[in-house]
Amino acid sequence: MILNRLTTLRKAKRWSLQYTADRLGIAKSTYAGYESGHRRPSLETINLLAGLYDTSTDYILGRVDHPANDITTDTPQVMELTDLPNMELAVDGISLSEEETIQFIAFIRAKREVEINRDKQNET
Repeated sequence: MILNRLTTLRKAKRWSLQYTADRLGIAKSTYAGYESGHRRPSLETINLLAGLYDTSTDYILGRVDHPANDITTDTPQVMELTDLPNMELAVDGISLSEEETIQFIAFIRAKREVEINRDKQNET
């Protein structure tokens, strides 16, 4: 059951085995073993997988049939741009380097500055 769910979840995100393994911090062969049924993930790894795929451990383990994570929060999640260098970000499945992340932050700040200046000009 686990192997089918993992394969389905990974393919739904259009992630490669290597990309998924990298996100988990494990070898590609280890993750491939989970999907093929040759290896069994630990409970800790199942927890990581649930977080990675934004689903529940119950779904991964086959206890429920719906992949949606039923945990709801009333508070919207807000992240400060300055926290981005501490996170792993990816574009088109390729992780951003620290330099690219810093450039992204600089781009957003510059874009906002241009918009502020444009708004000031429109007011006059």
